[in-house]
Amino acid sequence: MITGLDHVVVLVGDIEAGASAYQTLFARSPSWRDGGDGAERVLFTLDNMTLELMSPDGESEVADRIRKVLATEGEGLASLCFRTDDIAKMHRRLDRLTLKPEPVADVESRDTTSGATLSWKRTRAATDMTRGVRMFFLERDRERPLSARTAPASITAMDHVVVSTPDPERAAALYGARLGLDMALDRSHPDWGRLMFFRCGDLVVEVTHRPGRESNVQADAAQDRLRGICWRVADIDATRARLAADGVDVSEVRIGRKPGTRVMIVRNRTCGVPTLLVEPSARS
Repeated sequence: MITGLDHVVVLVGDIEAGASAYQTLFARSPSWRDGGDGAERVLFTLDNMTLELMSPDGESEVADRIRKVLATEGEGLASLCFRTDDIAKMHRRLDRLTLKPEPVADVESRDTTSGATLSWKRTRAATDMTRGVRMFFLERDRERPLSARTAPASITAMDHVVVSTPDPERAAALYGARLGLDMALDRSHPDWGRLMFFRCGDLVVEVTHRPGRESNVQADAAQDRLRGICWRVADIDATRARLAADGVDVSEVRIGRKPGTRVMIVRNRTCGVPTLLVEPSARS
């Protein structure tokens, strides 16, 4: 029923600064800009999903709520939005699973640059029922435009988004049994805890549990948290050289945990989102 991860939302205090940072990271231009309902938005659409930057705009309940989150938590990942091919059926499933979905709403967006419009149907699950992670579900009738590449060695797609949990069994039940994502991996290691990979279209929702590093709140009361994103690149050495030349602080390239992969960390200019880049397979 869930066909993929449509987009993730990152809250930023300055929409232009955020757009500039991600245009540098991705080596792609924004594909969509819109405003209204108390927020400004800039979208970057990659090969398998969209990153939406959102900042408060004007005086409204929505703008005040975004400002409050920014004041208390800072910039960073705010929500996940899953894609479905039948929003009515998805709504019924969420309701049966006691995830308390909001009524399905019709939404329209107009690109401030081109004047083009997109429309979709959307619902949202109750955050207290999704273990603290804000989750939306939408059905679109057509694809968003892709972000144009502005330089070589660009980011191609999302590889995985990371959710940390103090209670791996309940998280597994949410993403696997209730949302219906396919568990591709469940592995524990004394150094980095427990990892669970849930396939979601052409990427993975990675759920991590690190004993001793999670909240001290009792597991049945603590919430899950969105932790970071891993992006795919075709040539990690070329991408590292490009980012370093643009003044981005990046680590050295190292061998990844998954055989055949190479990874590096992006340490700044990601709007508070812990960021990893991965080259999926080693080049000869």
